[in-house]
Amino acid sequence: MNINFEYHDVSASQRLEALATEKINKLENKYDFMVAADVYFKREKTSSPQTGFISGVRINVPGSTIFAESNTDSFESAIAKATNEVKVQLQKKKDKMQTH
Repeated sequence: MNINFEYHDVSASQRLEALATEKINKLENKYDFMVAADVYFKREKTSSPQTGFISGVRINVPGSTIFAESNTDSFESAIAKATNEVKVQLQKKKDKMQTH
């Protein structure tokens, strides 16, 4: 599966890419119908120290696209939260595919 990374107002990071790739590969092992993934990292100036690091995950599956985004205090926690949200959506999609 192909994973594309996008950075907005952030410099590219091998560590972040490795973390995101690891999490997405775990999802791919469980949900083999995934076609491609896009991961983006964006930095936003906020007055709150609990937000500002945004990670988004877009998974292409047959017939639709699954998307989740998280805004937290670090990219690591944002990618973890976004992949967990995607996991829930993938499970719903898998359940729906099995009932047909």
